[in-house]
Amino acid sequence: MNIKVIGVGCEKCSRLYENVQKAVQETGCEAEVEKVEDLIDIVKLGVMSAPSLMIDGKLVVSGRVAKTSEIITLIKSYK
Repeated sequence: MNIKVIGVGCEKCSRLYENVQKAVQETGCEAEVEKVEDLIDIVKLGVMSAPSLMIDGKLVVSGRVAKTSEIITLIKSYK
């Protein structure tokens, strides 16, 4: 599973990244979690608001910080 936290490094982006890390630990899934902070890469992904979350190439959260429990549910739906 590939999970991307997308944003330019703001506080909200960092919180979303932390929540993703917690969710991955709690679910025990094997996931590659990466931060996408380069503006050109963000545009290439087609993301228009930050923070955003992508799982396996699909945008699942956009423009807000998802709670850990919500991310756990999303991860389980992609297993």
